[in-house]
Amino acid sequence: MRLHRLEMSAFGPFRDRQLVDFDELSGDGLFLLHGDTGAGKTTVLDAIVFALYGEVPGARNQTKALRCDTADPATPTRVSLELSVQGHRLRVERNPEYERPKKSGQGDTTEKAKASLTWLNEPPSGEVREGITRPAEVRPTIERLLGIDAKQFCHVALLPQGDFARFLRADAKERGDLLERLFGTRRFSAVEKWFRDTRHERGRELEQRRGESDRLLARLTQVVGSEPLEEEDRATWLEGVEKSFTRESERARGELDRLRRRREQADDALAKQRELADRVGRVRTARSELDELAAESEQHGAARAELEAARRATSVVDVGRTVDRATAALRESETELREARAACPDVDTDSPADPEELRALAVRYRERAAVLESLESEAEQQRGDRERITELDERIETDAATDADLAEQVGRLPAAVERARAEVHEAEQAPERLEVVRKNREELDAALRAARELPAAETRNVEARDRERRAVDDHQSARAELQRVRELRLAGMAAELAAELDEGTACPVCGGTRHPEPAEPHEGTVGAEDERLAREKEAELQRWRDEQRGLAEEAERECARLREQVGERTEQWLRSELDRTTSERDRLSELVAQRDTRAAQLAELETRSERLGERRSELAERLATARSSRDSLAEQVREREQRLSESRGEFDTITARRRHLVERAERIDRIAAAKGDHDRASDRESEQRAELARTAADNGFETPEQALDARREQRRVEELEEWLAEVDRREAAARATLRELADVSVETEVDVAAAAEEADRARDAAQEAATTAADLDRRVDEITELGRQLRDSWKELEPLEAEFAELDALTDVINGQGQNARRMTLRSYVLAARLEEVAAAATQRLGHMSDGRYSFVHSDEQGPHGKRGGLDLRVVDDYSGRTRSTKTLSGGETFLASLALALGLADVVSAEAGGAMLDTLFIDEGFGTLDGDTLDLVMDALDELRAGGRVVGLVSHVDELRQRIPVRLRVRKSRGGSSLAIES
Repeated sequence: MRLHRLEMSAFGPFRDRQLVDFDELSGDGLFLLHGDTGAGKTTVLDAIVFALYGEVPGARNQTKALRCDTADPATPTRVSLELSVQGHRLRVERNPEYERPKKSGQGDTTEKAKASLTWLNEPPSGEVREGITRPAEVRPTIERLLGIDAKQFCHVALLPQGDFARFLRADAKERGDLLERLFGTRRFSAVEKWFRDTRHERGRELEQRRGESDRLLARLTQVVGSEPLEEEDRATWLEGVEKSFTRESERARGELDRLRRRREQADDALAKQRELADRVGRVRTARSELDELAAESEQHGAARAELEAARRATSVVDVGRTVDRATAALRESETELREARAACPDVDTDSPADPEELRALAVRYRERAAVLESLESEAEQQRGDRERITELDERIETDAATDADLAEQVGRLPAAVERARAEVHEAEQAPERLEVVRKNREELDAALRAARELPAAETRNVEARDRERRAVDDHQSARAELQRVRELRLAGMAAELAAELDEGTACPVCGGTRHPEPAEPHEGTVGAEDERLAREKEAELQRWRDEQRGLAEEAERECARLREQVGERTEQWLRSELDRTTSERDRLSELVAQRDTRAAQLAELETRSERLGERRSELAERLATARSSRDSLAEQVREREQRLSESRGEFDTITARRRHLVERAERIDRIAAAKGDHDRASDRESEQRAELARTAADNGFETPEQALDARREQRRVEELEEWLAEVDRREAAARATLRELADVSVETEVDVAAAAEEADRARDAAQEAATTAADLDRRVDEITELGRQLRDSWKELEPLEAEFAELDALTDVINGQGQNARRMTLRSYVLAARLEEVAAAATQRLGHMSDGRYSFVHSDEQGPHGKRGGLDLRVVDDYSGRTRSTKTLSGGETFLASLALALGLADVVSAEAGGAMLDTLFIDEGFGTLDGDTLDLVMDALDELRAGGRVVGLVSHVDELRQRIPVRLRVRKSRGGSSLAIES
């Protein structure tokens, strides 16, 4: 990948359009990017990354504030980058999402993020010639062409020396995390986790199966009542239990058969005694029943006579009921006749007039009513017209009142319209005032939060400083202790060497094989282990001291930030001001929300004024019409009333007089009908009484009254029939029993109790034996079934135990435990191989830049205290021939090692990703730590990169580099925005 041209506008500190021609800068293969602090050097690199991937490196990507604050509203925020990848030239253009003023109207609008990719020559195979205009497709295309994502690009094309210096000094975990992100080896961590999760899951399943087996064994021991001994084989114990319980069950079954035969014999004897006792009891009961019936014979005769008389009186009673009904009908007709005569007192109905004469009189009344019926429609019209006049009067009164009310409303409308216009004007001014109040409230809210956080932050600052002082004291004590231990060890070194001497072996000091007076250890002697422990403690406290210093500085910075945000304002004042501003914001927000409502209200008032005028005109026309109709209708009513008054007579209405005549005719008809019904009912009652006397005589009664006295209720008749039938049945049953049991004497005595007692004893014994046998059978069945399940469970557990043991051992090895002698996880092993490649590539760079003194070496040894190894990176010092920790390098040496490591890592990542060769690299800062000679060596190394066809851009403040590098890209800052210029 080679960069050709970068163009940006309103991006970061660059207000105006800026153009960077990388073809001009890369003519010599090396250029310098320099400028004042804050001018925008890093923004140039951000623009390159943003154009390619749509994001900027590090924490700056989280702010989303990429637009220049001082840019002209009409200037768009845009970045355009031309580059070549694998011989294909393309242009990538992007603009971020940002707020800009609306082109029409007030307020802001959001400019959406856009991106496009244009091919400037023949595109690669599979790509469309027209390019890409969808933002979601641009980034995947760039990643596919370069073979690396945004984070990898920032590590291999933009080499931040501070990051690699930290990588150089990082521990194994931090170094592993970075390598994992660069090389994409998270799948190996996933493999480790899969093995751990699988082992956990299989182990849980195995424990469940073991638990099932243990539960089966526990159930079996509960059934058996005993447990196997610890040293006893469980299978042998199970077999013995099964045989023992089988024998015991067979013995119980034989005893049960014997006792069942005894119970059957006793039950047969008891059944015979009970049958004899029942026969004797039946004979005694029959004798007693016949004696009782003989004593009640007189009562039985009286009941039979009463029943026979009641049966004869039944037909007489039926005729008597008919007489009663005829008499009741006569009484009803008499009542109806009296009521009809009372309803028509002015008609002479006492004389025995024929009903037909009364009906003729009723006809004459109906004829007179028919004459009046023709006048009812005209009377109805009269009532309707009077109601119409009343309605017209009410309508005239209502419309007049409505007109007066409308006149009053018209008088009030001008003032209401003026108030509505003032409210609309206030709502239209609210948005501008609301924006100012919102910004002021946000600042007050942030300051109030800072004021509330400040006391706790100051407390944390004091506590952090106290912890820092304690950490310094602890480290000084540990350092003094280490010095004391080293001095003691040096003092006792002779005794330590003497402890390793054996007779006949050469002394490491004098070479002699005889040791007549070896040195003896004294009371304060210490060994190498004591010194190692003291050194590790001093190193641990040194790390603790550095950590506490960093935390204290961070707490101090946090306090300073909060104090600056709060200023001289108090929390109470801020809270009061925030409440006031909040109330004002809510009031203005409500006004903004009411803009449309108030405008609608104003329009409604103006429209209402017009509607009221139109309505008053309509009311005036309607009042005139109603008054004219009312006067005409009143004249017609007066003329019609004169005719109707003559026909009404003394009645209020024509209808009332006609109804009176019709009712009078109906009453006369009722009298005629009642008189005819009374005559017929009287004749019927006389006939029924004669029939009653004849029926009583036919059934053997002297008078009807005697027959009626003999009648009984049906329930009494049924009771007598049932009682006499029961008497007959009892007598017949008793005599049948005596005939059936003629050979049984009532004096026979039977002892059922003794036979029952013997049967109970036999039954209890058999039941107890059956319970014992059933319990043994049940236990044998349970033992057999549980034994089968337990043997199946043991059989299923054997392969599971073997499989889990293999999985457990393999999981330990993959996770750096168990038989893994190096204590390296699978992830660490893979990353160690990558780190070894990086160390080999970086050694080529470092050897040249350090004039052959230093080279990298990868170590897979374990860390202190048994920590896992595999990712340790050390340097070999050719001057001393010893391997050193990268933490012992000086500032300049650290820069050389970091630069070599960055270049080596870039080579390995590019090769690993399989993407395009990165022909343009940027190296950010770090050159100020080098002396002149070392700087020469670094420049030579960079010349080698340039000779290899790469373009290298150095980002630095070092003045000497300006003298060494003739081509420079200068960044200048000003109030009007930063600018870029190429200097040669």
